[in-house]
Parts: sequence; structure tokens; C-alpha cells
Amino acid sequence: MKKYCLALDLKDDPKLIAEYKKYHEAVWPEITDSIKASGIEHAEIHCAGNRLFMILEVNNSFSFEKKAELDAGNPKVREWETLMWKYQKALPIAKKGEKWVLMEKIFELK
Repeated sequence: MKKYCLALDLKDDPKLIAEYKKYHEAVWPEITDSIKASGIEHAEIHCAGNRLFMILEVNNSFSFEKKAELDAGNPKVREWETLMWKYQKALPIAKKGEKWVLMEKIFELK
């Protein structure tokens, strides 16, 4: 199983951050279904201040291209992503149109 770590910022507003966290207490079932359908077997999002860190564990069928294609064809996922963008902001290093930025692993204790 492969693991990916990604980062994204939230708008630095305590009220918006609290709302964002509330949405993630009960993620829409269509969203969790689409996550699983893309080959993601485990996902976590952690928050420190307004910085988000996401860990994805994926099976061999997963690719970011496949996930983007599935998301583009799913109206509920597009609705969710539009809603979440109210709370999110791109990292300064993000490319145009990029939300979550893939992180580089620089250390692992074995």
C-alpha cells in the first residue's frame, strides 16, 4: 500500500476553521463513497492552526489522474469541493488551480 501526504491551508479565521471542522465530523456519504471508489483505503486530515495535513493510504488502482476524472464526473463531489473552497486557501507554493499540495517525505524512522 502506498502513502501520500498533502498540505493545504484554511483561511485564517477561527469561525471559518470551526465550520470546516464541523463539516468533517459528518462528511457527506457521497464524498466518502467517491474517496473509496478511487482506490483510497484510508484517509486522515490533521489541523494545526490553519494548516491542514492529509494522509492517504491507497491501493494499486489509485492514481491522482483517476481521482480527478472521477471527481469531475461527480456533481456531489464538485458541490462539496466548491463548498470547502469557502474555507480553504492555496499554499503560497501551489500551482495555479491546485488545492492540496503533495508533500515530499524527507525522513522516515525504521
